[in-house]
Amino acid sequence: MKSLFHLAYNVRDLEAARSFYGTLLGCSEGRSAPTWVDFDFFGHEISLHLGEPFNVANTGRVGEHLVPMPHLGVILPYENWRELADRLKKADISFVLEPMVRFEGEPGEQWTMFFYDPSGNPIEIKGFKSMDKVFAS
Repeated sequence: MKSLFHLAYNVRDLEAARSFYGTLLGCSEGRSAPTWVDFDFFGHEISLHLGEPFNVANTGRVGEHLVPMPHLGVILPYENWRELADRLKKADISFVLEPMVRFEGEPGEQWTMFFYDPSGNPIEIKGFKSMDKVFAS
């Protein structure tokens, strides 16, 4: 079954969120009100509400790295991932985990990067050369 996810979470500043998600990440803005805004987050719906973001800590161990938990993310075809990684580097985004390959040569080989939105919400973007390998083990 194919479906879309919807995720709602808090941000401190809607205009900063609009700039980050809309301008930098290239997500289209959807419905909004004075206290929230929706975005098409790479084909999925996120709803950003004014409020205090959730607490995060680098407690997720993946290989040799500790990554922010909880976090949200999306999986893109590798070419789109590479374009986004290049755009974020040019924008001088401070990465938690610089764009890199994980599990190279293994099932589930993937490219990943972690960064924060302006409110401190952690985001992971993964890239796969073959989307049918996302669940390979």
